[in-house]
Amino acid sequence: MQEILAHIIPPIAIFLFIASFTLFAVYAERKIAGFVQDRLGPMETGKHGSLQTIADILKLLQKEFITPTVADKILFALAPIVIFIAVYIGFSVIPWAPGFAPANTNTGLFFIMAVISIDALGILMAGWGSNNKYSLLGSIRAIAQMLSYEIPIGLSLIAVVMLSQTLNLNDIAFNQGILATENIKFLGIWNVNEIGGVLAWHIFQAPHLLFVYVIFFIATLAECNRAPFDIPEAESELIGGFHTEYGGIRFAFVFLAEYAMMFLVSMLGVVLFLGAWNTPLPNIGSLQLATWTTGLYWGIFWTIFKSTLIVGVQMWIRWTLPRFRADQLMNLCWKILIPAAFVGMAISGLWRILVMV
Repeated sequence: MQEILAHIIPPIAIFLFIASFTLFAVYAERKIAGFVQDRLGPMETGKHGSLQTIADILKLLQKEFITPTVADKILFALAPIVIFIAVYIGFSVIPWAPGFAPANTNTGLFFIMAVISIDALGILMAGWGSNNKYSLLGSIRAIAQMLSYEIPIGLSLIAVVMLSQTLNLNDIAFNQGILATENIKFLGIWNVNEIGGVLAWHIFQAPHLLFVYVIFFIATLAECNRAPFDIPEAESELIGGFHTEYGGIRFAFVFLAEYAMMFLVSMLGVVLFLGAWNTPLPNIGSLQLATWTTGLYWGIFWTIFKSTLIVGVQMWIRWTLPRFRADQLMNLCWKILIPAAFVGMAISGLWRILVMV
């Protein structure tokens, strides 16, 4: 019985977390948008509009299923499920705290990249199955964008793997704090195993990884179809893009997948570059801040706190920068990010050979 519960509880807990996070994130995005644009955002439903997103999801759940007459009914119905499940499964290998991960696998990083790629298939199914020219163009744009930007993401991940020598996300997380099993050197010079904190994060173990993380962050914005890379959903050109024909619970699944992807890529960046569940507070003499703020509950707190902070930056960028044109988006990827990611990967190789020996 316990073994059965161990296989049932984590998926349910992850789904409930994604749903709760989405409700919070939609409200937060509206408030951030209001702040940036010098207005209040939602204020009527609940105190300061806090119940607005709950009202919205209740409205979506009550709407009927509408399938266009000329749509491919099977593809149209399956697409939102495929899109959501591709992102949802990615959470299964992310470590939330020391010794606390749904699945501990030696190929966790490879697994995440593999399952997230299935998202493109779901988007193509949505665009083609809708039998709508706006949806089809939106899905083609989205796939071209996602496939292109997966290259700098992959190269950024390789830069980390070359230093950590593992695809196991748990091992990568452990070796960025006081629980590390290997020597950690700040800037490759000063051993900080006993000090821990922010000094032990990857971006300070090898300073070029801060540059690599910037590449990773920009590429993940495009992977999530977030502004300024949201041309697949450009309202002025394509109405709603690949999900134009979707409504009700089907649209809710597509929407849920977008916000789940935002948190997933933020969490992945935190695990690989920003110390994972390790505390940013260092041990200073008798003040054992890192030791006091490391553990199961602290680990979950730091993971969620760091990831939510990155999601906040994603929202801030959305309401600050104008949308890229399609040609500008592709030029940024192929002419700037990919060459820069190759440079970061080459530096990682040299750093591993010359500094980390």
